[in-house]
Amino acid sequence: MFGDVLKHLREAAGMTQAELAKPIPCDRSYVARVETGTSVPPDTFAEKCDEVLGGNGLLARLWLKVDWYPDVAHPDWFERRAQMDAECVALRAYQERVMPGLLQSEPYARALFARVTPDEEKAAERVRARLSRQQRFLSPEGPMYVVVLDESCLRNVIGGPEVMREQCAHLLAAGQRTNIQVQVAPADRPELVRPNTSMSLITLPDDHRCVYSESLDRGHFGEDPAVYERHLRTYDLLRADALSARESAALIGEFMEGYRQHDHDVA
Repeated sequence: MFGDVLKHLREAAGMTQAELAKPIPCDRSYVARVETGTSVPPDTFAEKCDEVLGGNGLLARLWLKVDWYPDVAHPDWFERRAQMDAECVALRAYQERVMPGLLQSEPYARALFARVTPDEEKAAERVRARLSRQQRFLSPEGPMYVVVLDESCLRNVIGGPEVMREQCAHLLAAGQRTNIQVQVAPADRPELVRPNTSMSLITLPDDHRCVYSESLDRGHFGEDPAVYERHLRTYDLLRADALSARESAALIGEFMEGYRQHDHDVA
């Protein structure tokens, strides 16, 4: 949609892709990729194109409304998971080692993708796509989202102390939303029965339920009701024995202060 509108405005202005690229500034090939939907542009690109093409803010407004996630190539299994996120009425998750994608701050996501995606442009596209997926859950009418974080998520440093401090602040802000609850399974409670891996319990509008987990290179969907109920029982027991939302916020605050102090000491 965005690419079609951009192309229409460009042609209406009598400009070639190369002529538009010069004042942006960017390569002609980048304009071509945006128009065909193979590259996700930043908001500044939309604003500059509005200025050059006389769009009166049309492209900037459209950029805010577009769900950029479908415009980034991902395996079919992840496309299916993303569609579930777009439709679900409730999401329960357990996460270890790395913060859940739906609660990652932009600096954290950027640092994480920089580790695994050497191409800077592709990494930037994946960050924008991830932030786009979050919008539904962070909106006032977002679906219920309950997540239990293993303490390793807070200890595993991604991007350095400042990034981790901002990430902790982001978690605390998200936890203030009426539809989001963040709990922590602390490291000093070895008796807690944790799932074997990070997982999500997804409830769709038709009451269809699914267990989702990932291995090294693929996603796994468990749609057998008995399997779902078994994992739900494990999850409910973990939630009951983990820190409460208030206790979890206090622990996250302690980590945030620790990262702030570490950054201050280094400076």
